[in-house]
Amino acid sequence: MRRSRGALEEAVLTVVQTADRPLSVAEVVDRLDDDPAYTTVMTTMARLWSKGALLREPAGRGYTYAPAAAPDELVSARAARSMRRLLDGEGRRTDILARFVSELDPDDEQFLLEVLTRTAAENPRTDT
Repeated sequence: MRRSRGALEEAVLTVVQTADRPLSVAEVVDRLDDDPAYTTVMTTMARLWSKGALLREPAGRGYTYAPAAAPDELVSARAARSMRRLLDGEGRRTDILARFVSELDPDDEQFLLEVLTRTAAENPRTDT
């Protein structure tokens, strides 16, 4: 039975997140129930890496993969990566950021201000 891309992504994420170390594509294939093709799993893992859900490190002629975030942080990690890609690839960063902030509701705006203030206090800039 063929599974959807989303279902395979979830199965791959589950395998990688429950492992005690980074896994190769072959190791993930071995741990999946329905014996998908190696190339299908390789493509899925590359997509998960490009979405920011997995980290990868070179290992021989391939890669090993590990979770990019804890399971309960995965949604926010993916969203943050998407936002970063948009900032890096679209228009002027300052315009995008200004528009984003102008559309926040007051509670989110206050939270963002608190996070920025805390981050600035924890990581003072030395290039000024």
